[in-house]
Amino acid sequence: MSHARALPAYLVQRYQGWKATNYSENRAWFKRLASEGQHPRAMVISCCDSRVHVTSIFGADQGEFFIHRNIAALVPPYSPDGMHHGTSAAIEYAVTALKVAHVLVLGHSSCGGVQGCVNMCSGKAPELEEKSSFVGRWLDILRPGYEKVANIPDPADQARALEKQAVLVSIENLMTFPFVREAVEDGNLTLHGLWNEIGEGELECYSPDAGHFVPLSAG
Repeated sequence: MSHARALPAYLVQRYQGWKATNYSENRAWFKRLASEGQHPRAMVISCCDSRVHVTSIFGADQGEFFIHRNIAALVPPYSPDGMHHGTSAAIEYAVTALKVAHVLVLGHSSCGGVQGCVNMCSGKAPELEEKSSFVGRWLDILRPGYEKVANIPDPADQARALEKQAVLVSIENLMTFPFVREAVEDGNLTLHGLWNEIGEGELECYSPDAGHFVPLSAG
């Protein structure tokens, strides 16, 4: 017997509203997407956080972004061990099958996953250190980043610094995937590190030349 339940009424109402307006007004576009398949130019790896709305930030429509979300927008190192790897599978599909031109890693302010890593690495979250914690083992990916910010005394500054380190760790790990490295070195793929300040609506992009994140001008 299935444990699934009927969709909450408010979601049913929102769907019906979308179908009557957005879909109805763009029916031909949706039909084209369905018949021709997807051809996104970019992949976005972002956090599961409900406050991060990737398509709104970039004004993107259906079919523009191949989006993968996980806790803290982390990319694990390349590890072809025959186990289940959702993030790695998404990256493989985006780069080798969809042949996206860009991969964007998008971190953000007030990230609960990053704060969990701070708590775990500083001994304040023993539950995350349990072998049975999926979140804790996932956040192990960020331990190298924590080591770089461990001595920052102010908790808020430390968390913000680690949010940006998470993006850089993910970029570094992306380059451990042979097909990613090959595409980058051949000039067919570019990697981009971004950080979103939710409250201010600011977006910063990592500059290799400057060696830090630089605000994008709103114009």
